[in-house]
This record gives sequence, structure tokens and C-alpha cells, in this order.
Amino acid sequence: MTSTPSATPDHSDDNPGYAPIAETTETGYAPFREYQTWYRVSGELDTTHTPLVVLHGGPGCTHNYVASIADLGSPERAVIHYDQLGCGNSTRLRDHGPEFWTVELFLAELDNLLHHLDIVDGYDLLGQSWGGMLAAEHAVRRPAGLRKLVIADSPASMADWRQAADELRAELPAAVREALERHEATGSYDHPEYRAAEAEFYARHVCRVVPNPPEVERTNAALAEDPTVYGHMNGPKDWTITDRLHLVQAPTLVVNGRHDEATDGCVRPFVENIPGARWHQFADSSHMPHVEERDLYMRVIGDFLDG
Repeated sequence: MTSTPSATPDHSDDNPGYAPIAETTETGYAPFREYQTWYRVSGELDTTHTPLVVLHGGPGCTHNYVASIADLGSPERAVIHYDQLGCGNSTRLRDHGPEFWTVELFLAELDNLLHHLDIVDGYDLLGQSWGGMLAAEHAVRRPAGLRKLVIADSPASMADWRQAADELRAELPAAVREALERHEATGSYDHPEYRAAEAEFYARHVCRVVPNPPEVERTNAALAEDPTVYGHMNGPKDWTITDRLHLVQAPTLVVNGRHDEATDGCVRPFVENIPGARWHQFADSSHMPHVEERDLYMRVIGDFLDG
């Protein structure tokens, strides 16, 4: 394991103002093909306790905006974050085209990380947004080591996601909706008017903590600096897992926010098709309840993982 251990955890770049629960953190790189996957372990990995692996969204975001989930770390649970290939601290591949960026690539990267950390025989998985889609793809393959699954703010199909987006946009003020449509028609996404309209949607349905916390802004900035993965893979546009969800064997918790862009219609197929799946909705949140209702989120997820 290539790592840079620290006796005193430093989450300050991700969670200003919060003291991490885990007593130790360790960062390192997992070799993946000819690339490197950056990871961070909050807490101690051992063979007697099940760690939690966190999959960030995008595709193309970074671990920063979900870094608060390290709150779930304890002497009984290590929490593992990583930046997916092409993102953040992992190998960047700006010159790789759309044919390179596939679901199978990211599934292979996840499997590689589990083996590198020697946790393949026992781990929990929490995927947020695109990360939940990836986690579901992992779970339908029935990996023997997957103990529990949390799907957070994720659609079960891109058709449902597009329908939800259309419905939410229809509820926007007419001027905001018209600005979005006008600039999308011309491709002028950098126009200040479009940016303002986009920010209005985000404040309603992505993160209702405005201005966004620093850890969310850090991911936003990283995505703007290198949108390679997002630009090629956002979607993937024809993806669905609804007809395979019955294959999931791990106990599953599905969560979303009442104002989430991952609407009830987006997440309901997970609940209806995964045997025994539970569903919790956060009443005062949109797409980031781990930020918007942080304390309650940790209690709900922690209770499920501990149950």
C-alpha cells in the first residue's frame, strides 16, 4: 500500500469547521492499469470491522463534496473516499475520448481498489448520485463481500432522470426557464444570464445551503477546471438498471431529499425492485442531504449500517 499516513487527521480542506471523528487518516494511490486511483481512509482498517466505501457523483466530480460522510468513521468503522479515474487527485486523462469512459471502466476501478485495500471480503458501499448508479451496477453482480448498500440521490434510469428534470424546470419562474432554454438553444452556457438561471435551479434542487459550503465549492471548481469525464459521460444517456435490480442481495437503504433533482420517481424503482429495500426521504434537503441535513443524515445512515 503506497500511502502517506498522518497521526492527526486533516479534513480541514474538505470540511472547514468540523472535527473528524476518525482518529487517523491515511491517503495513498492504488495502481490501476497504467493509472493511479487516489484514496483516503478515515479510521483504521482491520479484519473485524466492516469499512464503508463512498462513491462520489458526476460522473467527473471529486470526493470533496461528500467528504462529510467521514463523520461516520469510528473505532468500529473506517470510511474510504476516493477520486474516480480522471477526477481530482487521481490520474487525469484529458485527451481520452468518449469511448474510453464507460461504466465497466469504473466498475473495474472499484474492484481494483477493494483488492488493493484488502477489503474485498467485507465492505459496505454508499454511492451518491452517479455514485449510486455505479454502486447499483456493482451490487447486481452479487459480489460476495458486499455487506450493505446505500443508494443516495440516484436515478435508476436516465429516462426517469430526464423526465424529472423536465418536471422540475417547468416549476421554475418563467424568466428563469426562458433563459435556460434560450442559451441552451445557442450553446451559450457561459453567458451570465444562463449561469444565473442555472444557479437558481441548483439552489432549489442540488444544494439548498447557499452559498455552498467550501467542500462543495471545491468540487464545483474541480469540475470546472477539468470537465473531461463529465463532458464525455454525463448520463450515460441510455442507461437503466431497473430490470436488473431484483438481483441485488445486499440489504439496501435508498435515500433522497424532498426537493431533490433525484425525485421520488427517480428513486422509486430501487425501492420497488430491490428485495427488502428501505427508503428514507430528508424533508429539508435537495440533492445533498449529507450537507443540508448533515447530523440527521449521519444518524440515519449510521443506524442502517449498524442495524
